Amino acid sequence: MFKPMGRADELDHLNGFIAAARNGLGHAVVLRGEPGIGKSVLIESLIKSAHGFRILRSDGYETEANLPYSGVQRLVGSIEVDSAQLPDLEREALRVALGVSAGAVPDRFLVGRAVLSLLAIVGCGGPVLCAIDDAQWLDRESLDALGFVARRLRADAAVVVFAARPDDDIDVRLAGVPTLQINELARIDAIALLTHSFDGVLEPRVAADIVDEVGGNPLVLTDLARDLTIRELTDSSFVPRPLRASQRLEEFYRRKLDLLPDSCQDWILVAAAESTGDLKLVDRAAALLDIDESAGETADDAGLVVIDGAVRFRHPLVRAAVYRAATAAARRRVHGALAQAAEASGSADVGAWHAAAATARPHEGIAQRLVDAAERAGRRGGLIARASLLARAAELSEDPVLRDDRLLTAAESASEAGAGRFAVDLTDRIPDPQALEPVAAGRRLFVRASLAAFLGDPEAIRLAPDQLTAAADLFHGRDTRREHLALLRAFDVAHSAERAVTADTMRGLGLRMRAAAAEAEPITRAVLIGVAALLLDTYAEAVAPMRKAAHVLSELDDRRALEFSIAGVIFTSALWDERARNNWLDRGERIATQSGALRELDYLLWMRSLTELDRGDVTAAGRAVARVRELRQAMGYPAEHVVNGSYLAWTGAPAAVVTQIAESTLAAGFGGVHTATINALAIRNLAEGHYHNAYALLTPFEADRFLQVSPHQLPEYIEAAARAGHTADAERVTVEFARFADDIGSPWAQGVALRCSALIAPTEDAEELYLAAIAALTETDTPIDLYRTHLLYGEWLRRQRRRTDAKVQLRTAAEGLTRFGAVAFAERAARELDAFGERAQVDGTARSVELTAQESEVAALAATGHTNAEIAATMFLSANTVDYHLRKVFRKLGISSRRQLREHLPPTAN
Repeated sequence: MFKPMGRADELDHLNGFIAAARNGLGHAVVLRGEPGIGKSVLIESLIKSAHGFRILRSDGYETEANLPYSGVQRLVGSIEVDSAQLPDLEREALRVALGVSAGAVPDRFLVGRAVLSLLAIVGCGGPVLCAIDDAQWLDRESLDALGFVARRLRADAAVVVFAARPDDDIDVRLAGVPTLQINELARIDAIALLTHSFDGVLEPRVAADIVDEVGGNPLVLTDLARDLTIRELTDSSFVPRPLRASQRLEEFYRRKLDLLPDSCQDWILVAAAESTGDLKLVDRAAALLDIDESAGETADDAGLVVIDGAVRFRHPLVRAAVYRAATAAARRRVHGALAQAAEASGSADVGAWHAAAATARPHEGIAQRLVDAAERAGRRGGLIARASLLARAAELSEDPVLRDDRLLTAAESASEAGAGRFAVDLTDRIPDPQALEPVAAGRRLFVRASLAAFLGDPEAIRLAPDQLTAAADLFHGRDTRREHLALLRAFDVAHSAERAVTADTMRGLGLRMRAAAAEAEPITRAVLIGVAALLLDTYAEAVAPMRKAAHVLSELDDRRALEFSIAGVIFTSALWDERARNNWLDRGERIATQSGALRELDYLLWMRSLTELDRGDVTAAGRAVARVRELRQAMGYPAEHVVNGSYLAWTGAPAAVVTQIAESTLAAGFGGVHTATINALAIRNLAEGHYHNAYALLTPFEADRFLQVSPHQLPEYIEAAARAGHTADAERVTVEFARFADDIGSPWAQGVALRCSALIAPTEDAEELYLAAIAALTETDTPIDLYRTHLLYGEWLRRQRRRTDAKVQLRTAAEGLTRFGAVAFAERAARELDAFGERAQVDGTARSVELTAQESEVAALAATGHTNAEIAATMFLSANTVDYHLRKVFRKLGISSRRQLREHLPPTAN
């Protein structure tokens, strides 16, 4: 078997993946290196060593970079699988992406999940090797989908290998996929390769001098050896001045090209302009240019291209040298012929791309062809491709109004795809923003303000609500749908920024929403009225419209539910309706998972990690944080940056670290996260008995109330004030909170209000209040509030010297707080029990460390009756990987069936 010289270590590394795949373990890798460094040769060598593997290939082509999912089509288009084997949503997403059927625009991560499932199915019949060369030219939708696949390979008999030049976009989209850097050959190997490749005897000293001059790029060395004489090599006359290897190689090919007949040079330029290697298209275009058909054979004989049913350049730099050496006029002439040839063969999108490359001046007809291609790309889920095509259409637009509209549509498409920097750049290309008509001006402002959080500019986040409200004003009376969307987005941003936004901004937004609601369709109207009430009215007045809005959202069709994700969480939180909030989050997660909307799922899981702490289940919050990390890894983001300061505060991180995290998030513009983190730190101080610290942390927030957030902090403030000796403050806020609980009628709020009242009540009244609080909270799904009430009641009983009754309450508290992960409170209960001479077991972590976060999540889902296929869809894994994790769980827990899972799972998996 052929082995590339000097690449033994790299081949051993790659062949280890092949061996693992034979045993059912999947791997992925990016071969990263300069042109000519040997990436393609390594792929070919790997393919030859993969005996018994099904080989799937997909090379990137520059002209198809704007054809969404063309790379996926080349990779899996030939696979014949019974359609019933793929889940319905995945099958339909893949069919739409590949242009086989029409349908709703698929999310690229759902397409990725479909490809992952497809590879798992194919892998059942034998291992699979997916080779993707020139990945830097792959269309971005395919790159995202295949990157997702590469990051989720676990127990799958598959290897995915990408080869790419150094490229920032590749680094982002394939982040999380291991990289194998392919460097120049070591000096001794480079000398050996040059000597071996030379047709004759090359003196070792001359070979060494050449290597020292040009480096260890294998393609440079082999081409020099094959094409230059001993004297030329000795004189090194081919290098007129020091150049980098890639530049030197391009110059070398230009010199070689100049030696060919004119007709051959013309034919090669056609092939270089049509980068997909479509031989029929190249031949048709060459015929239109009156180029002799034998010219292609001459190019093949010269070693610049290989013709074997398609046209392949010996190296990408051959194509680059040919294309750059041609004049602009010559390139346009060739693209024009290719456009005609593509149109004649029915390839409208390829024809539009070449037609655009063939013109140097505005041309509305060609611009419209690009717009049509962009819309076709959008229907297949190619949002980035759509944006790129529309941007080029804008450049060719003759009418300034059409040009600006196309740039704005491109920016909206890029923003929807998460390409924030690209979106802002597209809005910057509008020559005169001040001349835009109102709707266009509103669209520009909307795109830029909506991306404030994405761009990470604290000042932009602070200004975004006002800017989005200004956009709504520009839409008013002209585009009602956009007006309402801008107002809702303004509230979303303002809520994230929280106290960083002025009270005047919040009030102005509320008034604006209330005025706009009259013209809204019923669902949006209910939401606008509910948010306006929260912003403008007393709680007593706001309860009814918020409750109506929450009900309307609960009845909403799945297709629209994700539009109102934030509103749903805010309304249910404001109403202290923990079950409705859980149901809303459960539903949102299900819809986002099924549709592959991973960005929305990421937000919902992050909110889950916060609401679980608010509800009182620290272990569930930890699982949500772990799922966020898993999800961000799947999407290619660095998971080590996923830090929930609130969760860290609950689980014992140093206070200084938690405070630093809180201040960092505030500096970044995210006031809401800062508030939640400080509140959690205050709760830990309460648990540890540091009441004065807790009071100091909470007092600024009590003095500066914020919408539905502050009522959730008031019980902590009351406890801190009561225990720190600030009785008047505790009494004042307790009366206020009790009135609030009566206004909203929530059992959760009423139970907590009773507990607060018990804290400040006279001895003769306290017990009745504690018992009433426990009774109310027992009917809710708020475990830590319930067990904290048992703890406070137990402490009160101990002070009343009712030892037996106190021990019952304290044991209940210790067990429940331990079970739900509130270790600091559990230890406080244990210390109280110490006074009676008994020690509670509060370490609930001993068994949980046996399972990884992913194993725990798989086990928890299996325990509730989910099938492997359902778990795979929920966690964006393959069914094989789910089975692999379950087998590990069974082995670790010492069980043999799914029926035994529930009773054997450690607390973190319940």
